[in-house]
Amino acid sequence: MDEKPRGAGPLSGVRVIDLTSMVFGPYATQIMADMGADVIKVEPPGGDATRYISVAPTPGMAGVFVNVNRGKRSIVLDLQSAEGKAALWALLERADVFIHSMRSKAIARLGFDYAAVAAINPSIVYTNCYGYGRKGPERDQPAYDDTIQAECGLTAVQGMLTGEASYVGTIVADKVAGLTALYATTMALFHRERTGQGQEVEIGMFETMASFMLVEHANGAMFDPPLGPACYPRVVAANRRPYRTRDGQVSALIYNDKHWALFVEAVKPAWASEAFATLGQRAQHIDRIYGLLAETFLTRTTQEWLDLLRKLGIPAAPLRTPDELLRNPHLEAVGFFETIETRRGKVRFPGVPTTFSATPGKVAGPAPELGEHTQQVREEFGLDAIGAAALLTGSDT
Repeated sequence: MDEKPRGAGPLSGVRVIDLTSMVFGPYATQIMADMGADVIKVEPPGGDATRYISVAPTPGMAGVFVNVNRGKRSIVLDLQSAEGKAALWALLERADVFIHSMRSKAIARLGFDYAAVAAINPSIVYTNCYGYGRKGPERDQPAYDDTIQAECGLTAVQGMLTGEASYVGTIVADKVAGLTALYATTMALFHRERTGQGQEVEIGMFETMASFMLVEHANGAMFDPPLGPACYPRVVAANRRPYRTRDGQVSALIYNDKHWALFVEAVKPAWASEAFATLGQRAQHIDRIYGLLAETFLTRTTQEWLDLLRKLGIPAAPLRTPDELLRNPHLEAVGFFETIETRRGKVRFPGVPTTFSATPGKVAGPAPELGEHTQQVREEFGLDAIGAAALLTGSDT
């Protein structure tokens, strides 16, 4: 454990050496930093490519990078050099977690596979973030969010829903895999806390998204013999979409029997029938149900529907844009956003979505400039003594 905890969250005292890039791994370690861990981000001389992929107040500090790397410390190491490798070894000797997103052959060529790292730090939790698990034939294939969306069936399911295969409008594979890496790593830390035993953890983005998609879509295909195709009909019904109203659109799900009965009693649609009285009956005709509801929703305004449905306790919501989320009254009221002072001015971060009564997390600080914490880390780990200082660039603040 870190002798000088940096944060006060539930991971206070945990030191993480982060050799990940883009979003999958950095999202996992961003949450660790929010939860109090000391996350040291190891970057190549050119930096994490995500530094340069979107708008930025200054080169190398793009919005996506700033969000998923907040609260971390950055050093730059050339891991192709003996000195850079020596510096990484010094970090790993005193780490609780090592997490990387290199392919298995590449990390092994550098000499930092699990066996080598565990030999100098047996209690370490060593987390591999892969595109495809290394036991399968696709293990050496590159993977990005779009290709994994296609590979796991998500684009095909979108096609069932809309009539055309498409990606969803968020990097869902990266983020779900990142959350999976987070829970897998913290579970391994929990095991170590009880037993003192470190271990190797592996997260494949493809395997993660296959599991994610098959939660509901395995459905009847799980049984032997199969009872139907791998599909959950309700979520791919062609008429499952926000309802158009007299002046806009609204999202509503009149799903369970209680809500259905309340809706029918209040609205009295002409098509209401005992044949649709139970959830089981409606499930057999779900696309028709959605279509009938769509016709009914055209008869009132969005606000009229919201007022009625919320009075009845039926889940309903307006359609919001990401810009509107940044001004959302509920999020403001719960203190979701955190404003942090940085070198480039104030940054208003979407904050921690979970609460802890004893050890709350928080945005630990701004995202680091490339190599910003070099001098600090060099002194903390005694890297001058092993001759690695020349390989570390940047200036500490």
